Amino acid sequence: MEPPTAQTTGPVIRMEDVTVASMQDLSAVVAEAVDWTVNPGDFWVVAGLQGTGKSDLLMMTGGLMPPAAGHYWLFGEEMPVFEESRLALRLRLGLVFDGGQLFNHLTAWENIALPVRYHRNLTRADAATEVQPFLEAMELGPWADSTPSAIGRNWRKRVGLARALMLKPEVLLVDSPLAGLDPRHVNWWLSVLGELSKGHPLLGGRPLTLVVTTADARPWKSLARQFGVLKNRRFVVLGTWAELEAASEELLQERLPAETRAG
Repeated sequence: MEPPTAQTTGPVIRMEDVTVASMQDLSAVVAEAVDWTVNPGDFWVVAGLQGTGKSDLLMMTGGLMPPAAGHYWLFGEEMPVFEESRLALRLRLGLVFDGGQLFNHLTAWENIALPVRYHRNLTRADAATEVQPFLEAMELGPWADSTPSAIGRNWRKRVGLARALMLKPEVLLVDSPLAGLDPRHVNWWLSVLGELSKGHPLLGGRPLTLVVTTADARPWKSLARQFGVLKNRRFVVLGTWAELEAASEELLQERLPAETRAG
């Protein structure tokens, strides 16, 4: 299946009075009354302390589970979208899991190539041409033939990013990209996601709509354009950094080393 080329003029994500359940226990609610709109070209950072449900919100947004209540539209179509006939809609959105969530029996190269080989039925040789630019951009060449267990968390996260970008999505959801990383890798992620939001050569220069979760919003101060805070089962949609700072002083006081400690 070829990557979709449809362009969106309205919101790419819209939620009305949505309730979000926990992925581990669908009877447990992590967020209620979520009203949220993400427009093309937005760069959202969703901040919340550990255990507040950031990952659950992102997984629901990515279509891995339905809203427990309320309505969620992706590219104007109500979610969840599980039907095979609507696969093209789902492929317009990419998801990067915390830690990569890679297939341990596959090499880094095979993990990255999997989307194009599966959805477009490419041979390994045909996929190699498309995988190579992503390997180079993520600096993964030395680990291409290694399985996830043989490479560090820093690099597994990059493999996950490359895999999510292979089908050139219009929207990218990234779960806690800075967690467990040392400062050098933190700076790399901030730089690359900034490029993707403006238009990276890997995507032909097309700006990517981004939603990122974090336990510490401060590294994103000069990069993200929209901020929200998930706390006490409420998702508070804010605008600028100044509005976030005024509304959530105690959140911003959380120490950065908790997220950037090497893993």
